[in-house]
Amino acid sequence: MDLSSFSTMDPHLLVGLVNTELRNQCDSLEDLVATHGIDREQLLERLGSAYFTYEPEQNQFR
Repeated sequence: MDLSSFSTMDPHLLVGLVNTELRNQCDSLEDLVATHGIDREQLLERLGSAYFTYEPEQNQFR
């Protein structure tokens, strides 16, 4: 999955893509950002703009 354009994606679409990747491929948020070479803080800010927060216990954004 290509998340390189995450900063311009609609956050409601992005959360679905990120959660799918977290569920199927990545063990944690740190694993996701390292695998895709994206900035953790920018991702959190983008998803936070739509009130999504990362829940480490569930390994997903809600």
